[in-house]
Amino acid sequence: MRQIALISMMCLPLGAADAHMTMEERTKVMNWLEESRKEFLAAIDGVTEEQWKWKPAPERWSVGETAEHIVLAEALLFGTVQKGRCLAAESGVGREDQGQDGVYRTGDGAAAGEGVGSGAIVPSGKLTQAQVRETFLRQRAEIVKFAAGTEVELKQHTQEHPFPVFGTLNAYQWLIYVPLHTERHDKQIAEVKATAGYPK
Repeated sequence: MRQIALISMMCLPLGAADAHMTMEERTKVMNWLEESRKEFLAAIDGVTEEQWKWKPAPERWSVGETAEHIVLAEALLFGTVQKGRCLAAESGVGREDQGQDGVYRTGDGAAAGEGVGSGAIVPSGKLTQAQVRETFLRQRAEIVKFAAGTEVELKQHTQEHPFPVFGTLNAYQWLIYVPLHTERHDKQIAEVKATAGYPK
């Protein structure tokens, strides 16, 4: 379901007659933020230190590394949303030529548990569960406050995604990206836990 939502998000037009979030869009974002918050906390709470550090393979991320990646990514994604407020407004160009299949494969790969991230959000593996949890909750509170109250014309501000398959996203799309990205990696944590050899 979230993969379909991600595909739909990427196919939204960059510009809009009214560049503010609609009531329906704001409600959708708020619901995704709450759902992904609960899912993330459920994924990491109760994990032992051994489980936190266990890796399915040398090149794969542990539960702890995936969780750290999530908090690093949320900070980066929300920073992009905030940066959008300072950029010159752009009308944007429709993305009808963006192949949905390519976007779907990218989203599906992340959900399948590929430990890949840009340099800024590659986990160090040094953060404790308590540190990750505290950072996540602090950042999320700020994101939720922004999403609930912003009157910024988010759809008028665009930023290139570092992965070409995603192309150019407006600030509203970057905001949606926060919970959808987290939920994809929550699935990655679940797959680590389901791997043979995971400590009990």
